Amino acid sequence: MLAERPPEALGEKAPELPGVRARAHVPEDTGATTRVFGWSVRHPGKAVAAWILLVAVSVAAGSLSFGAGARNVDPGEAGTATRALMAQDGFNPVRESVLIQPGEGNGGSAGFRENPALRSAVRDLVRALKGTSGAVTGIGSPLGGDRPDLVSADGRSALVTFQIAGTAEQIRPHFRAAVAAVDATAAAHPGVRVVQAGDRSLATAVDDSIKDDFRTSHLLALPISLVLLLVVFGSAVAASVPLVLTATAVLATFGLLRVVDHWLPINSAVNAMVLLIGMAVGIDYCLFHLRRHREERLAGHDVGAALRITARTSGRVVLASGLTVMLCLSGLLLTGIGVFRGLAVGTILVVGLTVAGSVSVLPALLSVLGRRVDSLRLPWLGRQRTEAGESRVWAVVVRAVVRRPLITGGVSVLALLVLAAPAIGMRPQDPAVIDSLPRTVPVVDAAIRMQDPFPGAAAPSQVVIWKPDGGEAGTPAVRDAIAALTAEAERPGGLLGGPVAVAEVGNALVVRVPLAGSGTDEISVRALKDLRERVLPAAFSAVDGPARPGGDVRYAVGGRTATAHDFADRMSGRAPWVFAFVLALAFVLLVVMFRSWTVPVVSILLNLLSIGAAYGVLTWVFQEGHLAGAIGFTPYGGVVGWLPLFMFVMLFGLSMDYHIFILSRIRERWAGGAPSRHAIVDGVARSAGVVTSAAVLMTAVFLVFVVLSAIEYKMLGVGMAVAVVIDATVVRGVLLPAFMALLGRHAWETPRWLGRPGEKTSR
Repeated sequence: MLAERPPEALGEKAPELPGVRARAHVPEDTGATTRVFGWSVRHPGKAVAAWILLVAVSVAAGSLSFGAGARNVDPGEAGTATRALMAQDGFNPVRESVLIQPGEGNGGSAGFRENPALRSAVRDLVRALKGTSGAVTGIGSPLGGDRPDLVSADGRSALVTFQIAGTAEQIRPHFRAAVAAVDATAAAHPGVRVVQAGDRSLATAVDDSIKDDFRTSHLLALPISLVLLLVVFGSAVAASVPLVLTATAVLATFGLLRVVDHWLPINSAVNAMVLLIGMAVGIDYCLFHLRRHREERLAGHDVGAALRITARTSGRVVLASGLTVMLCLSGLLLTGIGVFRGLAVGTILVVGLTVAGSVSVLPALLSVLGRRVDSLRLPWLGRQRTEAGESRVWAVVVRAVVRRPLITGGVSVLALLVLAAPAIGMRPQDPAVIDSLPRTVPVVDAAIRMQDPFPGAAAPSQVVIWKPDGGEAGTPAVRDAIAALTAEAERPGGLLGGPVAVAEVGNALVVRVPLAGSGTDEISVRALKDLRERVLPAAFSAVDGPARPGGDVRYAVGGRTATAHDFADRMSGRAPWVFAFVLALAFVLLVVMFRSWTVPVVSILLNLLSIGAAYGVLTWVFQEGHLAGAIGFTPYGGVVGWLPLFMFVMLFGLSMDYHIFILSRIRERWAGGAPSRHAIVDGVARSAGVVTSAAVLMTAVFLVFVVLSAIEYKMLGVGMAVAVVIDATVVRGVLLPAFMALLGRHAWETPRWLGRPGEKTSR
């Protein structure tokens, strides 16, 4: 069966000559989008006022949302350790380490015991820390010979350890006092390297980096979007409309997220992603409406008629695209990971608000502005960008494609498979802090320098020991087990290291055990497994039931390495369900929208090709280290573990923007009576300007991620930008026309179970 094709056009065998164009068939639509459009056009004041009220209420709700936000609990055993600590009447103590070693060009061959400058620096540092009026406690010093674990194996480096004292409210000022003591010691000993890294200092570096990146994304995203919109429209008024609408949608989302934060963890990274994704998607949707509205006005329709046609075409496309994006993003909820759930809710909110604004307040603004939307033209951009005809370049390309669809499509598929080839060797692996942030950050540089003489000392694993009944965990038997664990950790040649530190948190104990490796690499993972599967069971074998359900003593291993490992395990276990959910959902949505089964199959295959190519480029650049100098990162031999799944969900949703838009234009021509190949050429050429503009804007916004500091953001920016470029050029300009040309009239065959009463069949 064929969908919505005029009976007289069925079986048409008209010659397919270049330049022949059938009229577009715009079916009457009385659906929800058209009704909302119509109401907004008739009541523009109410529509704008309702939008302003929505934004104001959202912002006010966020401002009035007091209290602590929801805490993220990691999956797996690391999450068990976190929950055990959260149940205690106390908090996990903050431990810091200070590396003491010869400065650049001042090393000599003397070890710590024979180097008076190093010993003097240690004495002054210990004295300074003791003089912080109780800000620190538990100072560990290599002086005196009773702490051999605080001197490196080569004897040239030493470590001073301490714990920040006081309550949770006192941690911040006490930490500042400790940092001041370390800085003063470093200044007094210019020939000695005195650098600090630890729990608080590394966490502060990450927080500061996220805040700086958030500010940078704000400063870059808006101006870049404005400049590109000015180039696209050549009018300050037309450019400002999508920018203002999108900015208010993002602002409302931020307000609502502060309310959501009471139930789901929302961190600064989520806010940065919401900003950039909201800008990219929102401007895209507004662009689809504005360009179609302008095209219809240039075709001779008045403002009202142009808006009605826009509602039945671009409005329907935007609603379908937005719904697809939101439903695909909901797949992240299946991971069961708190951070991903917060990210999913944040991005769904911003996409939903931008869709709502584009189909409600945008037509109201266009009806009020009328032809004044093209006011304030910018002469230095040249001739005003009001031409809404076909793209001559893409018309030539697509005509060549539909003449030789098998050859052009085959070559394009081969090219994308070549780009995707490096993804076969992709190693999903989260970076350690020292891999995530640039070494120009002083704390990161300190942690890297500390890693060689004292592996894992800056961010050790944390063995949490507790009793389920809330009793005191520090029994003599447990203390003996900790002594056995310490002896094993200090054994030369093992995967564990020193110094081992023990702290009390309420009735629980936290034993910090450094692990070999960088923190998340294969060596660290082996060390973690050795600790969990061999060392701890052996050390606690004499304690009553430590590993049995209902036993008197329990233990679990947390820390950065454990968290990253358990997170990756959860992701790999849930990823197939997320992939299946998104693919099935996309298929059903496309079948319902286009009333065809071939279009959804082709769409899914093309999306998988473009995503695979993006994966390949991501692996080639970041895992293999190409372009490291140009982009500004240090490769660590892997790709961020959560990124492939997140990119898949995001790209599968976002790529539907262009796909649905182009297919809708092709179907308009086909339903208007054009032969299938003419419909393909005209539909792609007529939509090329919008798709190109939208792709440039979205790519520019995603490239903002590349200039941020964290390697995770850089990977996301490169991966998303590459995917969008491939999607808007090779896939939509070559592969889609090639597949549609090969399918011909069969592309629009309607499954019998979707057939409408009275539809004609092709038989």
